[in-house]
Amino acid sequence: MELEKNECVHVSEVLRETTLAIVDRNAIKLRELSDKTIHSACSNQDSASLTIAVIIYALGKIIERGDFNKIKNWSTFVKKINLFLTIASESIKKEQYEKYSDNVEKARKVLTSLSVNLKPYIEDVLKKASINKASKLYEHGVSLERTAKLLGVSQWELAEYIGQKRAEGFERTKTIDVKKRARMAMEFFE
Repeated sequence: MELEKNECVHVSEVLRETTLAIVDRNAIKLRELSDKTIHSACSNQDSASLTIAVIIYALGKIIERGDFNKIKNWSTFVKKINLFLTIASESIKKEQYEKYSDNVEKARKVLTSLSVNLKPYIEDVLKKASINKASKLYEHGVSLERTAKLLGVSQWELAEYIGQKRAEGFERTKTIDVKKRARMAMEFFE
């Protein structure tokens, strides 16, 4: 995987802003950063950028829902994940792609090993985050098969989520009473 220099700077900046948003517990900023990452990941289709988008989104959800309060050593976790994200940020800026990818993966592992009690919940948040980000990638024109493969979700899960999302976007149609429909039909044939 190789990114253009300006894309490396962009990813580095997103990671830097992410570390600040985690410390500030700013869920809204994390969601924005996750969306920014998904846009750049669409053109590159690299798994590290997609993993970052999922991690950021999942962290935003954990903070938004107040679930960080259930995490015994939240401050230690923040230090660990921010360390890996900072190293990833510096690595991508220097175009050290392997080191960048390794530290993104380490950040993901820190997230999944947060708490034994919360492990099923964290895994569920990550799975839903992956499906959410996959749908965004699909909206940007990446094929369903490729999107599912990049984010490690099944095509079935992705298609189901996209279908639900589209159904929510449609307004319910209003029915027209019988007399009005009859008038419209008569006008049509005149």
